[in-house]
Amino acid sequence: QVRLEESGGGSVQAGGSLRLSCAASLVRYNTPCLGWFRGTPGHEREGVASIDSDGKIYYADSVKGRFTISKDNNKDKVTLYLQMNSLKPEDSAMYYCAADCNRDGSTWWAGYWGQGTQVTVSS
Repeated sequence: QVRLEESGGGSVQAGGSLRLSCAASLVRYNTPCLGWFRGTPGHEREGVASIDSDGKIYYADSVKGRFTISKDNNKDKVTLYLQMNSLKPEDSAMYYCAADCNRDGSTWWAGYWGQGTQVTVSS
């Protein structure tokens, strides 16, 4: 059973920072990957950052150097974070926590999703 619940979204001016959190309940499920995706109306969801079970971390080119993904493990409950610095208006989107994620080049996908948390960056 996988449950993902995001928090920490909000509105911020360009150049500001936000920290997103995701409470991931992974009872009897070893996900190979946890990650963050974002989506805007009319566009496909895109991968932002992910962390594999072996600790390998991946970032989309658009956020490298500005976003940092991390996680805290506690048996069946994992807290996933996304620290977002130097935010830009183009970072505005609904941000989703995801489990069972994977990548093939610039294409990312996931098997489980949270409900999302809105991030709005004003210029």
